[in-house]
Amino acid sequence: MTNQIVKLDDAPLNKFHYKMTALTFGGHFTDGYVLGMIGIALTLLTPQFDLNPYWVGLLGSSALIGLFFGSLILGRLADVIGRRKVFTLNFVIIILASILQFFADNAVELFLLRVLLGFGLGGDYSVGHTLLAEILPRKQRGPILGSFSVIWTIGFVLATVVGYILLRVGPEAWRWMLSSPALPGLIIFIMRMGTPESPRWLVNQGRVDEARHIVKNYIGQNIVLDDETPVATKGSYAELFSKKMIKRTAFNCIFYLCIVLPYWAIYTFLPSILKALGLHGNFSTDLLLNLVLFIGSFLGIFLTIKLSTRAFLNGSFIFLSVSLLLLSLLPSGSTLMIITFIGFTLIMSAVCNLTASIPPESFPTTLRSSGVGLATSFSRLGSATGTFLLPMSISNFGIQPSMLVLTAFLIIGTIVSLAWAPETKLRSLSDASDIDNDQESSTIIKATGEA
Repeated sequence: MTNQIVKLDDAPLNKFHYKMTALTFGGHFTDGYVLGMIGIALTLLTPQFDLNPYWVGLLGSSALIGLFFGSLILGRLADVIGRRKVFTLNFVIIILASILQFFADNAVELFLLRVLLGFGLGGDYSVGHTLLAEILPRKQRGPILGSFSVIWTIGFVLATVVGYILLRVGPEAWRWMLSSPALPGLIIFIMRMGTPESPRWLVNQGRVDEARHIVKNYIGQNIVLDDETPVATKGSYAELFSKKMIKRTAFNCIFYLCIVLPYWAIYTFLPSILKALGLHGNFSTDLLLNLVLFIGSFLGIFLTIKLSTRAFLNGSFIFLSVSLLLLSLLPSGSTLMIITFIGFTLIMSAVCNLTASIPPESFPTTLRSSGVGLATSFSRLGSATGTFLLPMSISNFGIQPSMLVLTAFLIIGTIVSLAWAPETKLRSLSDASDIDNDQESSTIIKATGEA
């Protein structure tokens, strides 16, 4: 049985799969840590730099702005020059930007450095998801890609803990907070050196022999490529907006945006949001809600395994829309509001798993990193806008109108998801990314499940 020929999509998990998963997880851990730390750092930066709501929002969204450009530019670059180079070198940017934050003397310098930091993280989102999706077996691809949310949440929660500990250092503690990602970044960079290229990308470049060599050396001697025929085109960026691809591209951009915009707008400024909602916000409350986020990420893995992609996504959007609407209308500080906020946090964390699994399964190999990068950049542009505007919105209009605006985004996401979400579960990567096969997906899922 060990010599039986097996296609790459059906290969058993081995040490190489686990190693690549861990290396990609490292990027998500760093991202969660970086983005989780800024909320605490801003409590020190605001009085020290005399920040108004405009600058609080700008610094809070700065890394997300960088993520927009990094996902867009480095995602496309990974389709042109390969996954491996971007996968390794983007952490050079992350390390340098983290260290330089320690020496920032004003809000402008800090803003520019955090944009650069986000640029590196944006590239990691695009190429990390892409590279791992291209080597994972189809049965484990969804749950493993979705598991990124768990690691991201660990980084986010750890940032809360470390941030509160570093507060004891004094008013300059923000320098240590914001430069601390350099340490995990350096470890990940060293471990990523020597990463092999994606065999699927090599095939599309006509380098079939190299692709076969990587598959046999790293995945198994009896493993073969699903398709050894190079595509006729290298994949123009404009193809993402072609008549054939536009609906798939639009869906990924919109669903991703409508999930992460409320997420970042709310959880970047969690202490302020809790106070505005009339809930008691302190370290214990923040830690409890971060724990709910952590539990929710595990719930997301369970739901990814048990439910179809469409059922999970559509159900989550409906629940989140209703929950946030209730939070906008309920009396401040009521018990029902507390329960609703916990439920909202749990499901929001769970459905975030799908932002890691759906985009890389939605685009063909020639455009996969570009498509993932575009969807990520679009979502981060929305997140940055929401994070930037929320402090001013709360200040000028109050918490309830601000929450109603965020609810509108979730309703839009619900409508788009119900209309356009593809079913990708248990399909081969080539089938999942083939728009022509969308109508067959439910039949494939049913047949595979029964088998």
